[in-house]
Amino acid sequence: MKLIIIHKNKNSRNDKGNLIRFALSGEPIASLILGGLCKEFPQGTGSSSHWDRNSKVVCAIPKEWEIEHIETTSQIITYIKNVPFYLDVSRKIKRNSWSVFANGRFAAQINMALLNKILVDTKIDLLAVNAEPELLAYREKVRLTGSNKVAGLRRYYSDSIEPAPLPVDWPHYIFIKTDVLEQILVEDAALPGSFSAFLERCRSASLTLHAISIAGMSFDLETEDGLLDLCRARLSRIRPSLMSDNRNPDMISPNSRLVGKVLLGKNVHISPDAIIVGPTVIGNNVKIKKGAVINSSIIGPDVCVPQNQVVQDRVVKGPRCNWEHLNRSVSNFSKQIIPKLALNHHQHANDNFRSWPRLSYAGIIKRAVDCLAAIIVLILFAPIIPFITLAIKLNSPGPVFFKDKRQGLHGKEFRCLKFRSMDVGSDKIQDRLRVVSQVDGPQFKITDDPRINAIGKFLRDTYIDEIPQFFNVLLGQMSVVGPRPSPESENTLCPYWRDARLSVRPGITGLWQICRTRRPMKDFQEWIHWDSEYIRNLSLRMDLWISWQTTKKLFDNFIRQF
Repeated sequence: MKLIIIHKNKNSRNDKGNLIRFALSGEPIASLILGGLCKEFPQGTGSSSHWDRNSKVVCAIPKEWEIEHIETTSQIITYIKNVPFYLDVSRKIKRNSWSVFANGRFAAQINMALLNKILVDTKIDLLAVNAEPELLAYREKVRLTGSNKVAGLRRYYSDSIEPAPLPVDWPHYIFIKTDVLEQILVEDAALPGSFSAFLERCRSASLTLHAISIAGMSFDLETEDGLLDLCRARLSRIRPSLMSDNRNPDMISPNSRLVGKVLLGKNVHISPDAIIVGPTVIGNNVKIKKGAVINSSIIGPDVCVPQNQVVQDRVVKGPRCNWEHLNRSVSNFSKQIIPKLALNHHQHANDNFRSWPRLSYAGIIKRAVDCLAAIIVLILFAPIIPFITLAIKLNSPGPVFFKDKRQGLHGKEFRCLKFRSMDVGSDKIQDRLRVVSQVDGPQFKITDDPRINAIGKFLRDTYIDEIPQFFNVLLGQMSVVGPRPSPESENTLCPYWRDARLSVRPGITGLWQICRTRRPMKDFQEWIHWDSEYIRNLSLRMDLWISWQTTKKLFDNFIRQF
């Protein structure tokens, strides 16, 4: 069963000022909001034996709100204190499946593919779930110690999930095993109306209830921003043809302007020189006077917008609006600003990741060239690889290859291969040697590194130790040319540089390796500079030049060994 419960506002004696109640009080706002709640409702992605896929969404609304008929495909029920629950429906659901109760205050979107892995295997009876934006991919989260001191920053490159304490109020979602539904019902087969009573029912029935936070976003419909954001999201998905259903040409002046997606209710009068910019929702029986400007807002039913009034990013609930609080003369808007209202004025967070068209060198040709080059190099070195393997085995005990964890395209981790050039365990003492590192920044380098064995020095000086990385190229984890592959600990130090360099696959060679000067206290700055230059100017010509310079450098280094 899928149930959305719109709870009463426990902080108020009456809910007349409740934004959700206002949103559901009339069309077209009501169907837009309720449709948004149903649209964001979790959809099962796993086996039907673990998820009730076919049942419709039921929405429970307080009876005292006296909500008018809402045009929606979901079923609407009303309640006074406790929420009625239909046992005959639950008994038809497959045993050992899950039912979902959603908190109607929030339109929360979560990663169901990730959650489904828990729902399939868990042995618990109930799971409280909250959407957490900080767990979304490409976000950073501050990690604290037990004494609330900053331990570091953690960058998430894929959606994640983590345990959480039980909430003090209704979470975004509660997933309940169908087998235990009857045990949490109170008299008259109803769900407890308060979360504390709900928890008490769970404890008295000895049910196991856990809580988690999962990657996702939510709109708080008790706030203007949340209500506006949900309307914007919903309007962006509605076809423009559906916007004109209620538009009466006789009530809309030809000298007015409607720009973008504007959803009008019935009996809406728009006077000359009025400008309405979407995404905007106008309720029934609204009058918009001459010269008024409405931008990205919600206007409730029966409102009269005064002449020359400007309403931007606001929710106007009723005719008793305090217009002085919103009053801004349209003359304050220059001729350059008014046309810009047609554009999406919401500034998205700067995304430093670069992207290229699919049919371009960076999009597809580079990958094909990488595979061809990797095959040629591995064939050429195939006769000597057995001798390198034997030399490493005879020189010191341990594996032939060293596999180090690195971050690749879009932060995806992989095991970067090298021929082992140090004794086993040498990588674990690097932090103790960092005080004598001869380069700045996160990388580590000292002349005559004592951890490198005899055969390892030859392999490093000739760069033969990096030949196995061509297997990483074939697997799609690396490229022949690109930024140096780095672990997460190095990438956290410069977000702009990190996001840019993770836009492409890391390379066996790159612009930094060719152009760096190793000047004291300048190496890290050069690393950032040359990586950024490569991403900014990536081309076949640059890759060929870097490959040629690398080949010359390898040849010169090999000759110097003899």
